[in-house]
Amino acid sequence: MDDTYTYDLVVVGSANADLVIGVERRPRAGETVLGSDLAVHPGGKGANQAVAAARLGARTALLARVGDDDHGRLLLDSLRSADVDVSGVRTGGAPTGVALITVDPSGDNSIVVSPGANARLTPADVRDALPALRSARVVSAQLEIPLDTVGEVVRLLGPGTRFALNPSPPAPLPPEVLAACDPLIVNEHEARVVLGDTGDGAAAGERPEDWARGLLALGPRSVVVTLGAEGALVADARRTARVPAVPVSAVDTTGAGDAFTAALVRRLGAGDDLPTAAAYGARVGAVAVTRRGAQASFPTADEVARHRRVTGRLNGGDGTPEWG
Repeated sequence: MDDTYTYDLVVVGSANADLVIGVERRPRAGETVLGSDLAVHPGGKGANQAVAAARLGARTALLARVGDDDHGRLLLDSLRSADVDVSGVRTGGAPTGVALITVDPSGDNSIVVSPGANARLTPADVRDALPALRSARVVSAQLEIPLDTVGEVVRLLGPGTRFALNPSPPAPLPPEVLAACDPLIVNEHEARVVLGDTGDGAAAGERPEDWARGLLALGPRSVVVTLGAEGALVADARRTARVPAVPVSAVDTTGAGDAFTAALVRRLGAGDDLPTAAAYGARVGAVAVTRRGAQASFPTADEVARHRRVTGRLNGGDGTPEWG
């Protein structure tokens, strides 16, 4: 392996405790419903992506902030058990972030996040982690941390480092952040928010191809639009490709998007083109939704390979989608 880089992936993002309750259906406004026993799992988009990538064999580090509390210790234990480098995880300043998650019988979830210590991850913390950022093949981020912290990540990237962003929860993005994205990874809702859609579809259009073209016009070098059961669309300035979903019986979709993103950026760092990396991400996400929890559901590379052998290759033939 090329040892120019110390890390295959450095994730700059959130670390939360996931408080999960199963419900027969999610409550309407003003309604109370009974749920299952409360389960507490390590989560947060940043920590999830770091654990998922490390399980797939990537040399991974996380820059994040947790509280000096039981939830923070739970997260650090989970990260260490997955062989994630946690030297960049700061402690203190606020309680550990918490995600309140309800999961219905179909596996769909609704999430409310209390950022806690995540909101205290500062540009100064990023500057302190400069050696790690400059020694990563890929750096990824999300928006469960302050946007100015993400902006500092972009400003400090090394010349050979690729940057990926999942703008979740979505917000309008400054030009310097958009221009660094390769890729920008969004679902339909996130795409519409970044595009400034007011809800009538006029700004974003109605097709994934429309969203991708609109997003690329804002400056990213490449875009991935995740489409749930319809797979994903990948695009750059010259071409697009559709990536089919991998059919499975989902039991819990919590963390599936993070598993997809981690696998995608892990394979991009290894040299795959965008359609091939996205197809691998779809396979990893499919395995994850067949298990409960977020980090506990993430497969190893061997488990992904076994799943592919059992369920058949993606997209027929050799299973590799191609640019259109």
